[in-house]
Amino acid sequence: MTLLPDVWWPTALLALVLLVDAALSIRPPQFIEDCLNNVNFPREWWWILVVIKTLAVVGLIAGIWMPGVAFAANVGVIVYFCSAAAAHLRARNTGQAFWVNCLGMLALSIAVLVLSRYW
Repeated sequence: MTLLPDVWWPTALLALVLLVDAALSIRPPQFIEDCLNNVNFPREWWWILVVIKTLAVVGLIAGIWMPGVAFAANVGVIVYFCSAAAAHLRARNTGQAFWVNCLGMLALSIAVLVLSRYW
């Protein structure tokens, strides 16, 4: 078992999507602000989301060549979006942002894990 992605492009696609998400989170547009406010995520902690997403991007890209790193980063992204889904459910915020953004990113992350075939 090498733990290198068998197919590299799904991992790169997820990294690109997360990079755009991280860049948007630096100065969040209204729909991201609304989402974070609606799940009661404290504004003084918004910066950590940029750090987490950026580290995930670095891990995904590095992991294309380094055994185990993309797998670990991909699992971390799945945990991140499971946590986001739990925050939405806890706040009873199950509108469009939950279904499209949160669960959409969770589905993409899971699909990348399956398509990359690390095993």
